[in-house]
Amino acid sequence: MSHKIQTLSGYFHEYQKSVAQPEEFWERIAESFHWRKLWDKTLDWNFDEPKVKWFANGKLNITENIFERHLYTKGDSPAIIWEANEPNEPNRIITYRELYELTNQFCHALVDNGIRKGDRVIIYMPMVPEAAIAMLACARVGAIHSVVFAGFSSTSLSDRIIDCGAKMVLTSDGNYRGSKSIPVKAVVDEAILNTPSIEKVIVLKRTFEEVVMKADRDLWWHEAVAGKSKDFTAVETDSEDMLFILYTSGSTGKPKGVVHSIGGYMVYSYYSFMNVFQYSQGDIYWCTADVGWITGHSYIVYGPLLSGATTLMFEGVPTYPNAGRFWEIIDKYKVNQFYTAPTAIRSLQAFGLEPLEPYSLQSLKVIGSVGEPINEEAWHWYHDHIGKGNCPLVDTWWQTETGGIMISALAGITPNKPAHASLPLPGIQPVIMDTEGNELTGNNVEGNLCIKFPWPGMIRTTYGDHEKCKKEYFSAYKGMYFTGDGAKRDHDGYLRILGRVDDVINVSGHRMGTAEVENAINEHPKVVESAVVGYPHEVKGQGIYAYVICDMEGRTEANLIEEIKDTVKKIIGPIAKPDMVQIVPGLPKTRSGKIMRRILRKIASGDISNLGDTSTLLNPEVVDDIIKGANLK
Repeated sequence: MSHKIQTLSGYFHEYQKSVAQPEEFWERIAESFHWRKLWDKTLDWNFDEPKVKWFANGKLNITENIFERHLYTKGDSPAIIWEANEPNEPNRIITYRELYELTNQFCHALVDNGIRKGDRVIIYMPMVPEAAIAMLACARVGAIHSVVFAGFSSTSLSDRIIDCGAKMVLTSDGNYRGSKSIPVKAVVDEAILNTPSIEKVIVLKRTFEEVVMKADRDLWWHEAVAGKSKDFTAVETDSEDMLFILYTSGSTGKPKGVVHSIGGYMVYSYYSFMNVFQYSQGDIYWCTADVGWITGHSYIVYGPLLSGATTLMFEGVPTYPNAGRFWEIIDKYKVNQFYTAPTAIRSLQAFGLEPLEPYSLQSLKVIGSVGEPINEEAWHWYHDHIGKGNCPLVDTWWQTETGGIMISALAGITPNKPAHASLPLPGIQPVIMDTEGNELTGNNVEGNLCIKFPWPGMIRTTYGDHEKCKKEYFSAYKGMYFTGDGAKRDHDGYLRILGRVDDVINVSGHRMGTAEVENAINEHPKVVESAVVGYPHEVKGQGIYAYVICDMEGRTEANLIEEIKDTVKKIIGPIAKPDMVQIVPGLPKTRSGKIMRRILRKIASGDISNLGDTSTLLNPEVVDDIIKGANLK
């Protein structure tokens, strides 16, 4: 049964139905999946606690809806096509049957090494098929996976292991990324010095570099699966059992574990994938994200595989060995749907059109953008030169917490407008609120974006701290999920996302809490205090600008700035390294001691024409000093 919307009138019909009768709408989609026992109640919810349960008491295993559901019709069809970092390394094409057997063998490896239903497993791996196999095997045995991007530091990895009490880490000896080889096993070794919960580490051979293997704890992946049966009976789970924890930066210093449950996430990742990308059987679909982010979970692994799609995984980076690599891969595999980040588009745009010349890109039917709002210049370049002016460009808005795409054009069905996310998917009820808590109705309004009704793919809690979930997402507006983003509804009723309104910076589509970066900066022994803000960056969308008060004794400014950047890189990872560090004599504060980040944001973006009334500050004179220092940069 197809749940793919085929026409614009079909979209409006489905949307009206989904708002008028949301439970019946989602029931109809959920019923097409394989359940061992159907649910007792479709939806039980309130946003005050918050409590959300979809398909309560339904019993299933999500991987039966990937494997058993597709094996008879798609056993010999490609499930995953893998392209290596080096163009001359052989690719891998894994059919649904092969993926099923590899997953089952790894299920035995997990169980034989002590993993049971409900245990947490950390996956810290390169972009290789085994990363997807690890996720699916965890889901099949009922364990909870937490994938950590293999560019995070040992401290960041350790924090996540401790928070979820993981029993096992799955990793590799090393990780190829462009011209570099990253020693990920060494990072894991350092991280687990302080994590007593880890009992086993399974290591995939990827780069074949020398690594230290600790007896009784570490074992090689190929040895763990050797001789294991290719059959494994999936463990029964409840619809509301946890599928995975994914850590994201928030407005507080500590990363928070966003929890997604099985039944609702399954239904939503499938439905959103099919409709946004208008996937047809036999298409080759490619999302360039890493599995360490929610985009990789929903739109490399779960959404496509639940749909019986062929999903392409790429290990490398867009500019290695040259800036034509993405376009080469599209032509090589005749990619039909291509989904990437505005940061990648802007960085490739900077190389001009020459890298595009050898490639036709004729196979493309849909192009997509994810991670942050795409600016109009990048939108037009992407649409005109990659989509050749005749591919719909889906500018998708969603979050780690939403589980799947919420607001987006449906490719070729609903209209496209440059730099607009467009219209909500069926089942999604967005509202724009003012700062007083009033809903702004009609068109030509701008305010804070909230969602007023639950959807199946939404966050259930933050791991081990439900109060944090309530405070972060459900307390700003009563009875609403607050996204933390500003939005505008234009004269046509189309939504445009304006970016974060809280203390979170969107760097290359990855959210960084300002407090987390500040905490890392403050670890430097010469730092007295710091304040971090986002500022417009022509490639990343937003860059990280740090204002730092330092004890300068015995240091030059240039050395100190490099040391501060290195400190952040070591504690969090390269992705959080500040783009600009300005040593300042003080920070603008209110009389109660609160840093006025609004002023710092304006200075960082070069807009000093309207800083507002600074006379109420405790130290108004410091603003002029900061402006002078900024002008020297």
